[in-house]
Amino acid sequence: MSTDLQRYSLNGETMGTRYTALFYAQAGIDTDNIGHNLAHAVARVDQQMSTWKPGSDLNRLNAAPEQEWVPVPKELALVLSAALRVSQQSGGAFDIAVGDVVNAWGFGPGEQTVTEQMFDTPPQTRLSASAALIIDPLRNHVRKRAPLNLDLNGIAKGFGVDALARCLEGLGITRYLVGIDGEMRARGVKPDAQPWVVAIEKPCRGVREVMGVMELSDAAIATSGDYRHWVDVRGQSYAHTMNPATGAPLCNALAAVTVVAASCMLADAWATALMVLGETEGPRLAQERGMDALFVLRDGEQFKEISIVGGQLQAQIEMR
Repeated sequence: MSTDLQRYSLNGETMGTRYTALFYAQAGIDTDNIGHNLAHAVARVDQQMSTWKPGSDLNRLNAAPEQEWVPVPKELALVLSAALRVSQQSGGAFDIAVGDVVNAWGFGPGEQTVTEQMFDTPPQTRLSASAALIIDPLRNHVRKRAPLNLDLNGIAKGFGVDALARCLEGLGITRYLVGIDGEMRARGVKPDAQPWVVAIEKPCRGVREVMGVMELSDAAIATSGDYRHWVDVRGQSYAHTMNPATGAPLCNALAAVTVVAASCMLADAWATALMVLGETEGPRLAQERGMDALFVLRDGEQFKEISIVGGQLQAQIEMR
């Protein structure tokens, strides 16, 4: 058998966008079978964790009465547990109990219900998922102490990328770059010993422009930003990321946060958490936790980058 590796590229629809898989393997492998397995892997995640699919396991949990133990797939139980850990470690900046406000602002499957009164009424105290969700990891059962509308959009896509990675590894493929939209995970290097290269998008609405690139090997990367999805209300634009403390879209100087981590699930969740924390507390917590993160701040018509590697502040760069 030849030892030469061939480059393959597969993609398909999932989670309202597309997944991609670039990898190197022996010539003549069954790409139809690999494509089928990749599609099944992300479809399974979507069926479990989507708020847009009425019959998803997440929506079944959302509709269940409080105080009732609900059996869920082990993958969903794992993601819920990870979400609660990130919530605790971020001081509540990451909270999956935001489904109601996501819908109210027009970013979910429910009808947009933003009213003038919402702008003039102080935010009500909301019950967090950490306070109201109990998970039995041994039985994969979940119980709600109170009514909750859970939303996993800040973590499920990353988990879907990890599912693509596990799928390829299960097929013996160990040189790959997989992704869903802008969330990516890489393993190994290319046959020429070069790492995978991932583009970092400039946070500009309505255009796709590369701000820079990052080399990636045996790691995952995810970005949270205010430039992809937004709504216009009362003549002002509001991005899709919710601040759990206010029950409303974010209002800070950050345009985007990119995080590199061991898994895409954690990179995804932490990018959201640091985005919520803002331009001061976000970098502080990233340094405290020894993270790799890139913060992009809006400064009038320009941008400023704050780069943190291994918890160490590397640079603060002014950009046009």
